[in-house]
Order: sequence, then C-alpha cells, then structure tokens
Amino acid sequence: MALTDADVAADLAPAGLIFLNRVREKVTPPLPNPPPYYTPASCRWEHGRFDSDRAFQPDDPDLVAKVNADWFRMATEFGVLDERRELLLAVSFGEVRYNEYTFARVRLADEWDLAGSGSTLLGSGFGELFTERYLPEFTMLSTDHKAMLCVTVWGSGTISTLVIRPDRLTGD
Repeated sequence: MALTDADVAADLAPAGLIFLNRVREKVTPPLPNPPPYYTPASCRWEHGRFDSDRAFQPDDPDLVAKVNADWFRMATEFGVLDERRELLLAVSFGEVRYNEYTFARVRLADEWDLAGSGSTLLGSGFGELFTERYLPEFTMLSTDHKAMLCVTVWGSGTISTLVIRPDRLTGD
C-alpha cells in the first residue's frame, strides 16, 4: 500500500522529524562510482566510509540514548544536518525497490527521539531476527548531497552509525 505525505508526516512526528515535502527530483548520492548493490553499509573506506567507534547491543538498557547520541554526533560532525537542521530521509512510499531511495525532506525538531520513537519508517525489519525490541535502522542524506548517513543493524545484531563522505578522504 502506498503511503501519502500525511502518512509519512504522522509516522515521523513522534521521532521529532517534521515532514516538509517529498523530494520529486532525482537525488544523487555522494558517491560518483558506487560499489555494486550500493548501500551505505556496502561501501568501504576508499569510498569515504567513516564508521562510528561505537556499536550497541540490542539488549542494552541505554540503547535509545546511546544510538540517539551517536547519530547526532555523526550527523553533526559530517554535515548531514544543514543550518536549518534539515536533511533528506530515505523513505519507502510504497514502491519498494532494492537500492533505490525515495527521499523526504525533513527538519529535526527541538525535541526528538529517532531511536525510541517506534516510527515504522525508522525501524528495522532485520532487527526482528535478534529481539522483539524496536530497533532503529534508516538512511539519511545531507541536503547538499555530500554526506550519506546510515544507522544499521549488522548481522551480529549490533547497531551502529556510519557516514559516507568521499570529500573527507585524506588519502591515507
């Protein structure tokens, strides 16, 4: 079933993401020559991948606070949030195609809780293999298309944040 803009706005509101609009124009991710089956998690360091130095267990009692803090740190450090606290969120409006993103422009509210909101659009289906607890998993893109961020659940069951930002490579 296809989601309307109102459906998306209602789902994201408890997370503190204010839906602004569906992005209708083509959105280009930050990688000019992406690897096959491109997702942020499939990229390597030479693509401009920066991993958080933190990974969290799904049964951690402080999971929500830790994931939120790590997401915000990475989003701020790598310029995913713009000066208006806006970004693009990958959303499935109903047409699910592997490796094809539809984006919604959203603004981060003053009070927010991405990891504990229970938002269907920010939740992990894969995480259900590890726990009945709500686990976050989502992909975001900066409004200037220079940085792509992903909070993901790994095959080990841990949750972490990574950013793809090729223009920050140092050549090391």
